[in-house]
Amino acid sequence: MTKSELQAAVDTRRTFAIISHPDAGKTTITEQMLLFGGVVRQAGTVKARKSGNFAKSDWMEIEKKRGISVTSSVMQFDYDGKRINILDTPGHEDFSEDTYRTLMAVDSAIMVIDSAKGIEPQTKKLFQICKMRGIPIFTFMNKLDRDGREPLDLLNEVEEVLGIETYPMNWPIGMGKGLKGLYDRYNHRVELYHNEAHGETFLPLDADGKLDSSNELTKDSIYRDVLEEMELIEEAGNDFDEAKVAAGDMTPVFFGSALTNFGVETFLKTYLQYAPKPNAHKTRAGDIVQPTDDEFSGFVFKIQANMNPNHRDRIAFVRICSGEFDRGMDVFLQRTGKKMRLNNSTQFMADTRETVETAVAGDIVGLYDTGNFQIGDTIYAGKKAVQFEKLPQFTPELFMRVTAKNVMKQKSFHKGIDQLVQEGAVQLYTSYSTGDYILGAVGQLQFEVFKFRMQNEYNSEVVMEPLGSKTARWIDPEQLDEKMSSSRNLLVKDRSGAPLFLFENAFAERWFADKYPDVKLTAKL
Repeated sequence: MTKSELQAAVDTRRTFAIISHPDAGKTTITEQMLLFGGVVRQAGTVKARKSGNFAKSDWMEIEKKRGISVTSSVMQFDYDGKRINILDTPGHEDFSEDTYRTLMAVDSAIMVIDSAKGIEPQTKKLFQICKMRGIPIFTFMNKLDRDGREPLDLLNEVEEVLGIETYPMNWPIGMGKGLKGLYDRYNHRVELYHNEAHGETFLPLDADGKLDSSNELTKDSIYRDVLEEMELIEEAGNDFDEAKVAAGDMTPVFFGSALTNFGVETFLKTYLQYAPKPNAHKTRAGDIVQPTDDEFSGFVFKIQANMNPNHRDRIAFVRICSGEFDRGMDVFLQRTGKKMRLNNSTQFMADTRETVETAVAGDIVGLYDTGNFQIGDTIYAGKKAVQFEKLPQFTPELFMRVTAKNVMKQKSFHKGIDQLVQEGAVQLYTSYSTGDYILGAVGQLQFEVFKFRMQNEYNSEVVMEPLGSKTARWIDPEQLDEKMSSSRNLLVKDRSGAPLFLFENAFAERWFADKYPDVKLTAKL
């Protein structure tokens, strides 16, 4: 590609994550977007046990059984002249680490809020990560097809709890069974609720922002209430400020219903007008890598084993930060300095994939991996070494001892543990004294998913013995004496062989510090 061709291709990319609390409708809105992109004929839902029409983005067996998203999905499609990369993240807090890393690979975020529940804890946590990165956030108030809270109340809560200015792009005309449509402030029209069979879906507003008086809706008291609310918002609300939106200081707010596919396409079209193109990325050396730089670079933000259980494959997801990716190109893996050829690459529609020949900055590509990559790795072409900033990593708080139920199946047990641990959802430790495997995670559900996948994907039944909540503290090997270990502070090694203690509580940690005042312990390696 020439410089101008690369610029034109990068300018069409829009890469975003969808964040929310569990059950706010995040995966369902993703499905509707895929429908508009022509990549599915019928949108699925997370809870589709009766119909069997599961969400395309929930491809893992456990997701279908439990009705939850437990891993970030990557989907790509073209719409309205743009190449869109959606990353649908798990809402459950036990999977925060996967979500946080995914947020490092996007340029903007769509925050889905249940209009009956408002801001929920996980939404707040994920919002704060987006805010910290300064990326634009667009809000979709979902589930208008059910009775919910007053729109003004929801806007106030967003501003007060999240500390971000709001600008409503549209406004509900009723809700639940009384839902009539949306007053589309931005497009200067009214969008009627499922009116396709009875004529026009969109009705134009006049210069005063009103419908033609001959329309039946003008006689409805709900519509008249909306006009009064819009008048109040015009006078007392925030002015639309594109610069504030770009800086993540103002969120455009849209109302709709993902389940009934109402307001979603209007939202998507408007979002694409303001969503940012691929951003520049900072290196650990403090350099800025621009998307249109000549040399290819990118970083691994996610590793997933067994996307196709029949082939026991392993995919490293790479966010391209600069230049052009060409299948078969040679790159360097920064961590090892090793040169490698990227022959096997793929792009995704959830679990459906196709070989990708070329991609540019902003795109997400999957690289088939035989164990070369780790989460956070930088790959680059050219002579100048590049290393992007470190991805967030959580220190586990819950621990389990894990053993194979069938000692005759040790091979599949070890293979399963090795591959699932490399995904980064659970951490693996080995007991110094016995060599036992100990798993650490930030949430209980991670262990349940691990156990299910070991059985389902590796045919290895495991026995898990809870060790409870522990505090992990690393120690310098030079200061280590194995006699420091006791029943209150278990001595283990992490995957890289570094020693650490698992303290049973704060008292045990203080006791250790008093007994060994010269020993330095750290919360992270």
